Amino acid sequence: MAVLKKKAKGRSRQAGPLTRKQYEKELRRLQEQMVQLEDWVRYRGQRLVVIFEGRDTAGKGGVIKRMTALLNPRFARVVALPAPTERERTQWYFQRYVAHLPSAGEIVIFDRSWYNRAGVEHVMKFATDAEYDDFMRTCPQFERMLVRAGIVLVKYWLSVSDAEQERRFLARINDPSKRWKLSPMDLQARARWVDYSEAKDQMFAYTDIPEAPWYVVEADNKRAAQLNLISHFLSLIPFEAVPHDDIALPPRQRRNYVRPPKSSQRMVPAKYQVE
Repeated sequence: MAVLKKKAKGRSRQAGPLTRKQYEKELRRLQEQMVQLEDWVRYRGQRLVVIFEGRDTAGKGGVIKRMTALLNPRFARVVALPAPTERERTQWYFQRYVAHLPSAGEIVIFDRSWYNRAGVEHVMKFATDAEYDDFMRTCPQFERMLVRAGIVLVKYWLSVSDAEQERRFLARINDPSKRWKLSPMDLQARARWVDYSEAKDQMFAYTDIPEAPWYVVEADNKRAAQLNLISHFLSLIPFEAVPHDDIALPPRQRRNYVRPPKSSQRMVPAKYQVE
């Protein structure tokens, strides 16, 4: 795997739980380092892929939002694909994912990935046994091929307990703003907890390879999981500060021009005032 470990920057191991204010401060520090990482990826022409997998409600979306909060979306893309179309089902399985792989200077984050075949497609019988067996046999080869091509591949599994998943599901049911997150497939995942556990263990047995290992993050505490994951991710990539030209604002253009009055435009009412 084309990743070199380096000494972590910044905060040393904490003595106790962080307060909310300390969490926000540390998150901001890590997000600023993510910007430095993005600059380095662009400067060096690196290609970086990050995969997020885990049970429903594990907090994948929350971590991704915080990782990418300050990044330039032109160079750091999040890929969350819907169910495959009829046409895509006739393609080579990895084909629709390959189309989203990064070019030089790009970071691509998969919110679920080709590992759908080892999880939901296998458990819910959307894939045949032959298709599942073929995936488990060829996935390590596919990932080794990506790494040999110079792509940095990092894989995270967010682990959530049975009790915490139930609490989060109930929160979605009772909160109209979160109810959209709860699909019939999520309910089936809850009902088939043991089947999904077995599928995850089998997936790890086949695809936890030295070139692209799995990293497991305890995610019952969302804020702690976010900090732990982002900090770990930054420790994997040997990025450095890149040179930037000094920036000076040019003088504003001066010439005679009379603009139309604001009364001629459809202005949004100033309903709110904020200090």
